Amino acid sequence: MISQGRNIKIFTGNSNPELAEEVAKILGVPVGKAQVGTFSDGEISVNILETVRGADVFVVQSTCSPVNNNLMELLIMIDAFKRASAGRITAVIPYYGYARQDRKAKSRDPITAKLVADILTSAGANRVLTMDLHAAQIQGYFNIPVDHLLGAPILSKYFLEKGLGDRDDVVVVSPDLGSVTRARNFAEKLHAPIAIIDKRRPKANVSEIMNIIGEVKGKVCILIDDMIDTAGTIANAANALKDLGAKNVYACCTHGVLSGPAFERINDSAIEELVMLNTISLPKDKDLRKTKALSVAPLLADAINRIYDDEPLSKLFEGL
Repeated sequence: MISQGRNIKIFTGNSNPELAEEVAKILGVPVGKAQVGTFSDGEISVNILETVRGADVFVVQSTCSPVNNNLMELLIMIDAFKRASAGRITAVIPYYGYARQDRKAKSRDPITAKLVADILTSAGANRVLTMDLHAAQIQGYFNIPVDHLLGAPILSKYFLEKGLGDRDDVVVVSPDLGSVTRARNFAEKLHAPIAIIDKRRPKANVSEIMNIIGEVKGKVCILIDDMIDTAGTIANAANALKDLGAKNVYACCTHGVLSGPAFERINDSAIEELVMLNTISLPKDKDLRKTKALSVAPLLADAINRIYDDEPLSKLFEGL
């Protein structure tokens, strides 16, 4: 797949090596040799075991849990490549952590999404490739190019293949007011109407269902969000839809953070299946009977190839 003369290198930290290997396999190149571990006191230790001089380096690393370790791995790897005279360094961040604090919602709030953007740039990243940022305006926090891929086409294709397109009994549901645009775009692909859940959030990671706008009785409902963390919102939404007469309830998201009691809540809820992308690897020790992960490797590989060949990424969005 790779045709240019200059070298391309795909490296990975410890957050999602399986995804990096899948991307490298599609591109027809090996994963770069590197040792990423810790010293005895917990400091991150990075050793790059092959030359990167003049190379186009792509570092695949989601900043998911353990967030601070994975972020520091990414920063230190970027610094190592910069000091080793890499030609261009692209941080491939399928899941961009610290994105939820993207503005000052109240007095004395930090804006961590901007802070991380500044740190990545200072470390030496020349470009960022990411997916479904928690807020699209985070792209503007960077002073370097940001390529923002969307997960909805992969998710919608899955539900179309399940036969849920062009049906009168399917409705796409936004779990909150902030996800209405995402739900509308997703619904257009399935040719389905939307419903909106109006909720009040008394404090972080706690949500209370208040009202449902739209017709859900007797419908197959598909909840869509950019990320699911503790699953309180999505589980409460699914149960509320079922209580109001929904026939089936599916849920989907790009980023399955799934921390704390998330798996228990999902398995105990009215959700029949939770579909997500593998921007974050699923834990092996959890009950995954209701979860399904779809691969983003083909999309990332296509984007990396276009960046490497200096081709436009706009082609990836045509027809979406």
